[in-house]
Amino acid sequence: MKILTFTGSTPSQALKKAKMAIGDDGMLIETREIQKKALGREPIYEIVIGIDEKKIPKSYKEKKQQKPLEKQKPILKESEDVLFDISSAAAQISKISNTTEDIFEYSKDRFQTKPNVQNVAYEPKELKELKSEISKISDKVKLIQNMFWNEKTPSMETHIPPEFAEIYRLSYQSGMNTEHLDALMRVTLEHMPLRMRENSSTVKRYFQTILRKMVPIRLESTPSAGDKKVMMLVGPTGVGKTTSIAKLAARYSYLMQKKYKVGLVVLDTYRIGAVEQLMQYARMMKLGIETVVDPPEFSSALNSLQYCDYILVDTMGSSPYDKGKIEKIYECLHSSSRNYKVDVILVMPSSIKYEDLKITYENFSSLGIDTLMFTKLDETRGFGNIFSLAYDTKKPISYFSVGQEVPEDLVTASSDFLVDCLLNGFNRSKA
Repeated sequence: MKILTFTGSTPSQALKKAKMAIGDDGMLIETREIQKKALGREPIYEIVIGIDEKKIPKSYKEKKQQKPLEKQKPILKESEDVLFDISSAAAQISKISNTTEDIFEYSKDRFQTKPNVQNVAYEPKELKELKSEISKISDKVKLIQNMFWNEKTPSMETHIPPEFAEIYRLSYQSGMNTEHLDALMRVTLEHMPLRMRENSSTVKRYFQTILRKMVPIRLESTPSAGDKKVMMLVGPTGVGKTTSIAKLAARYSYLMQKKYKVGLVVLDTYRIGAVEQLMQYARMMKLGIETVVDPPEFSSALNSLQYCDYILVDTMGSSPYDKGKIEKIYECLHSSSRNYKVDVILVMPSSIKYEDLKITYENFSSLGIDTLMFTKLDETRGFGNIFSLAYDTKKPISYFSVGQEVPEDLVTASSDFLVDCLLNGFNRSKA
């Protein structure tokens, strides 16, 4: 099957040129306007025709135009423009592929067209061949695009085959640690069946499965009868702990199948604004709230809220290097350890690089981190740092904060959502 294009000032004029050149043996794939009509300028329409190479008349010859010498670019300059041409070709291939899927439908015994499309008898076998060729060309274009990028990639212990170049590029550019990425590639290359490497979509699906297993997730659980959950959010300044506490409080109080009783404890007395903010949320949601100045008061505050199903503890934000404040949080935990099991959640922004996430985790690890929570997913384009930290620490992720709205922008963690963010970018509607 050969793809030919013809242009004209109207679709009918372009079709007339096609008939004069190749007769009635062609298959109309697409008609599109490539130049709109403007003052002093005629519109240009292009039609795309598919035809069996054996049926092309001998009288038809494609014109191959050579640029005048004064308009030619040096070869090196032209090679720099190759990626733009490839991207354009890939877009056209994708568009043709989508168009053929929109126009044609198959039944078990015959080939049918959708309503409102001129009914012309086409051989389904030819269409299948055309779609197969388009798919192969699209894959080859992707390989060429990624081979150009791969020349600039850092040296890796594992040789990256061309069919994996796209996955490698997306993962590396997302901020994933190169050692972790190298290990993932080795595992994938060792275990992936050779037949699955022939198509870029199957390669991507296989790698998605590997990525899902890379991220431990803790499913949300509710308190058992007569029991309570105490959750303490810790982390650096400015990561959104107070807002996250408000989101969790609203979730447990109003958004779940059962409306749980929620109480708040504030350790962040260094910041008057944070206390006032939580006080306001507590008044709006009619929640009990206690403030703690010294570690011994923490156990008393928990006892005051023992009627609650959930007790959420907001802590003072501190630099990962401020050992004094972290030690004070530790003393609070130690004072309550006899009566209550406190679930410690380390809150970190997704918008910082992996090395900074790791340092933050290491400095707060003395508190006995149980789960991780990542905020500001809507403020970054790279999510590989989250994968690397979860892979390195083996700590499960419990929640994602995807915006500032309370309580809408808090979602329970999902490896599927995180993998989609890594490979396709953040999409709030999929949260």
